Amino acid sequence: MTQRRLHLNAFLMNTGHHEASWRLPESDPYAHVELDHYVRLARIAERGTFDSLFLADSPQLWGSVAQRPAGALEPLTLLTALATVTEHIGLIATASTSYNSPYNLARKFASLDIISGGRAGWNIVTTAGAEAARNFGLDGEPAHAERYARAAEFLGVALKLWDSWEDDAIVADKAAGVWGDDAKIHPPRHKGTYFSVEGALNVPRTPQGYPLLVQAGSSADGRRFAARYAEAVFTAQQTLRDARAFYGDLKSRTAQERRDPDHIKVLPGIVPVIGSTEAEARAAERLLEDHIVYDHGVSRLESLLKLPAGTLELDARLPADLPPESAVEGAKSRYTLIVELARRERLTVRQLIGRLGGGRGHLTFAGTPEQVADQIETWFTQGAADGFNIMPAVLPSGLEAFVEHVVPILRTRGLLRTKYDGRPRQTLRERYGLPRPANQYTASLV
Repeated sequence: MTQRRLHLNAFLMNTGHHEASWRLPESDPYAHVELDHYVRLARIAERGTFDSLFLADSPQLWGSVAQRPAGALEPLTLLTALATVTEHIGLIATASTSYNSPYNLARKFASLDIISGGRAGWNIVTTAGAEAARNFGLDGEPAHAERYARAAEFLGVALKLWDSWEDDAIVADKAAGVWGDDAKIHPPRHKGTYFSVEGALNVPRTPQGYPLLVQAGSSADGRRFAARYAEAVFTAQQTLRDARAFYGDLKSRTAQERRDPDHIKVLPGIVPVIGSTEAEARAAERLLEDHIVYDHGVSRLESLLKLPAGTLELDARLPADLPPESAVEGAKSRYTLIVELARRERLTVRQLIGRLGGGRGHLTFAGTPEQVADQIETWFTQGAADGFNIMPAVLPSGLEAFVEHVVPILRTRGLLRTKYDGRPRQTLRERYGLPRPANQYTASLV
């Protein structure tokens, strides 16, 4: 029997996931718009035999530019550049179903998949927030349930488009003067609630058939969507108990959708702060916390909790009468996670901002390489994870430390590959142990 192996994804965020990372002497505050920075990170992750790397995105400028490096290069453009300087690692980008059209987005991901030799992945988001809506001529964001209904139709259209060419539609018969077979082109001719898409995609079917489908919402609507469609799930979990409950629930929901539960990989986020001793790791964590500008944190927390400005006091706990999750239209699961964290650990607002500064609700862990490896192994072997979304607090040093010191331990324990398996251009789907999807227009004929 083949030993179960960890799946590792490198979540790359400008100078690091900690909001104060850009203030450290080692950090370049302009790195978030420098291609060389991301090339270096991609090569480090590939040296660590990560399955994939991930670039988040949003169709808006978040908050105040005073807080941290703001704005980002468009991820599909950046990943296309990274495809030319890497060979194995998967390339995952966030793209919104609320503020894109299926045809254009399907074409962009198909192009990335072809250029990369089958390494593309799509993190499907519905995008919360009225600010983003107003960037696209809308007065406000659609309701939570409506955003997921639109996402389901969007994805269904994208799948039709990726399947609109059969794998052998290209004939390339020079002697007969026939380049392609029109009988093997299948225009979607889709007319639905949100979209009307007539013609076939203008890109052939890709090496993977379609990109790895990733999802990151943990609300009730998000879980239903993930169980039906997702092949990898990024999630924020603070405790082993909660992570196991989420993992079991999602696997059960996936089985109810008549899908193989092993074909959905659950990857909680972890922000590791690594030191040669525990004291050294704690000191590095305190240094980052000492560089937090708490005024920014208070403003952001009040916005997330739907509180009027000036409500929160740094050295007091959260108010007892916070709005319920049902009153929140965007980021429902993250809202609940943060409130429960504050209540469970009886944190002051100052302490809560410190805890959120590194991972915005994802698990933060300071320790030695062995302790970080122990944490990962415990969650992996106790039914809480299929792998992890590695979110270094500081980049590139945090990723380098993980690859140089934690990865060898995971390899020694038999939890992580020592080299990339298979042929040189193994696809991302193969890396995640997933089959290549059959073409929906021809599957019934097989």
